Amino acid sequence: MQAHQQGADALFILLGAIMVLAMHAGFAFLELGTVRKKNQVNALVKILVDFSVSTVAYFVVGYGVAYGTHFFVGAETLAQQSGYDLVKFFFLLTFAAAIPAIVSGGIAERAKFWPQLMATAVIVGFVYPFFEGIAWNHHFGVQGWIKSITGDEFHDFAGSVVVHAMGGWIALPAVILLGSRANRYRKDGAISAHPPSNIPFLALGAWILIVGWFGFNVMSAQTLDKLSGLVAVNSLMAMVGGTLAALVLGKNDPGFVHNGPLAGLVAVCAGSDLMHPLGALVVGAVAGAIFVRMFTLTQNKWKIDDVLGVWPLHGLCGTWGGLAAGIFGSKALGGLGGVSVWAQIIGTGMGIAWALAGGAVVYGVMKRSLGLRLTQEEEFDGADLSIHKISATPDREVSW
Repeated sequence: MQAHQQGADALFILLGAIMVLAMHAGFAFLELGTVRKKNQVNALVKILVDFSVSTVAYFVVGYGVAYGTHFFVGAETLAQQSGYDLVKFFFLLTFAAAIPAIVSGGIAERAKFWPQLMATAVIVGFVYPFFEGIAWNHHFGVQGWIKSITGDEFHDFAGSVVVHAMGGWIALPAVILLGSRANRYRKDGAISAHPPSNIPFLALGAWILIVGWFGFNVMSAQTLDKLSGLVAVNSLMAMVGGTLAALVLGKNDPGFVHNGPLAGLVAVCAGSDLMHPLGALVVGAVAGAIFVRMFTLTQNKWKIDDVLGVWPLHGLCGTWGGLAAGIFGSKALGGLGGVSVWAQIIGTGMGIAWALAGGAVVYGVMKRSLGLRLTQEEEFDGADLSIHKISATPDREVSW
């Protein structure tokens, strides 16, 4: 029976890893559909190569930073318990690799290729797993300290703060250091609209992410005995809340409609195992509203050229999710309890501070040493031709 249980747990988390791996196709197509046509190939290549670099960095360094273990032992040892430790690494890797995928959307259309890959290695190898270890593996006694002053540990079931807020707040310094796209904001105050190049691909990316997110959240239980249908239905309700809020506030704009469910899902990750489904609906709706309002504000008023709106979507909605777990996870609002608003404030604040510092240092060093930005001519030609020497579709058919 024990062998069957080990095999079932390994299969359970492996299926979760595969579902979250599929989400990276969603990241790719969401970015591809949002950027201009001359940068579509670059979006596809970045996500795949960033994932590959993340795998090596997390296997060799990052997983050890977070969990104090390593894989430099014989395969016979690694294969024990149906290889559960390996597939757990695979599952958590897909979370870690989401960080550069998030950043990619913010710095799209004008970032150099190789410096971003180097930044990915540092972020996934150290910056992200350092906080991951604090939140999910009780490193440095931080969780114990939070519990001693608030009565509860910082709770983040599936990564509203550990993954999404971390990615969004790391991206913010990168976007600011990089600067806006050429001719995006004119000196006379006018703003050049850069509409999405392909709404169907944008929508496809959103749908792939939505479906994969149920693996992201539900399989965060990591073993079958901890599986909860509450997590699945809360994810569903938050997705729907985010969609409807973005539809209304975004005035039927398809870009907002397809990012709305993602905002809701980002926000529900932290407390999806605690909330009542109606609470999750509210959390998702608030997240959808946050995304629409803050995307518009950052782009049009503050003139921060965050192409996919990754800071509002992941940074701010992830922050809201961390706080919302403490609010809607309480028994007073129909939740399971065992969570403190003050613990959530402290833990979320620590995550934001670490992400901002890490993003500023990593991308600041890259800007000074290698440069972050394509040349003016390369940006004009587009990243597809400048970096990959090919466009998404040929300009002409062959004539012989």
